[in-house]
This record gives sequence, structure tokens and C-alpha cells, in this order.
Amino acid sequence: MKIICIGRNYAAHAAELGNERPSRPVVFMKPPTAILPNNKPFYYPEFSEDIHFEVELVVKVAKNGRHVQPEFAMDYVAGIGLGIDFTARDLQSQLKLKGHPWEIAKGFDNSAPLSPQFFAPDDFADLNDIEFGLRKNDEEVQHGHSRNMLFPLTEIICYVSQYFRLQKGDLIFTGTPEGVGPVQPGDELVGFLVTKDGEQEMLRTRVK
Repeated sequence: MKIICIGRNYAAHAAELGNERPSRPVVFMKPPTAILPNNKPFYYPEFSEDIHFEVELVVKVAKNGRHVQPEFAMDYVAGIGLGIDFTARDLQSQLKLKGHPWEIAKGFDNSAPLSPQFFAPDDFADLNDIEFGLRKNDEEVQHGHSRNMLFPLTEIICYVSQYFRLQKGDLIFTGTPEGVGPVQPGDELVGFLVTKDGEQEMLRTRVK
């Protein structure tokens, strides 16, 4: 199982971090050990003093495929869930200055809380306009719509499948909207998305 992540996929988020708007998807990976399942607590790592939350829609891949064509891309979507891309922002800043890869800032253990549930594509009125967000200590800190993605789901699936063979069960983190920020021990994060049946709480994790 691969965890493929898309960075800077919302213009407002790229701007809030002072990053240029990309001309094609920014792709990085997390290892399977990054997954934090079943609403377990997130333990603040000792190697960072600036962990940030980034809530994201997550695609679960339905089947194997390579060089997927646009007209077939949505056939590869088994479900839509929610995840948090925890980022050691202090480490990431240091790595970016040196031109080094981001892996230790993005892929460390338990850096990807994942919703226990995924909804089928038919549970959404429009896969290109899914509403989702994140609350920290009962205050909404992020609120996004997939219509604001720079690279929509179809384009992401086609693009990454040029380089990585998609396999059933792979996860694609599709990028975060603006509003990212730091967490501290004691914080509680609750992620939600909106289906045809209304708002759904998708994940909940406490920082320890």
C-alpha cells in the first residue's frame, strides 16, 4: 500500500506559506507507518517544536492501473475519506532551504491520521465539489471545497499513474486548503466532510 500525497493543491494554502502556485502536481510520499488509524491519539514527536495540521480529502484506489486516461480516472476511486497530513514545519523549512527532500518532515510515524470510514462516490452530489473541514478544540480552523483544487481528482489520478502503478488500496492525499496551523499537547482535532446525507464526522484525534 502506497500513500501518495499532493502538495500545494489549493492556491490560498500555497499563498499562506509563501509558495509559488505550481504548474503541475507536487507529489511526495508517506510510508505505511505514517498511518494513524481508528481515531488513536497523536503523540507529539520529540524532534520537532512546530507540528502543523493539514486536513485533506483522501482517495482510496479501487483497482490496479497505470497510465490512466481521463475518461477512466473516476473508475479508480473506491471511496473518499479524510486524513490529516501532520507536518514538522520547522524541519520542512530547514530542508527546503537546503534543497533536500521533505520525507522526515512529512512521513514520520503516525503523521497521517486516517478516517475509519470511506464513502462511495455515489454518496456525494458532486465529486468535484466536496465540502470538508477541520475543527481544533471546537473551533473551525479549515474549511474547503474540492472545486478549489488546482488539480482535480481526475487530473491527479492520471498524473500520478504515469510514474507509479496504482494498486488497489493505495491512498491519495489530495492537498489541503488554507488555515493550517500548529498543534500542542491537549488539542483535539475533528475532521468532517459533507455527503448527500449532510455533514459527517470522519476522524477525531487528541494530541498528547
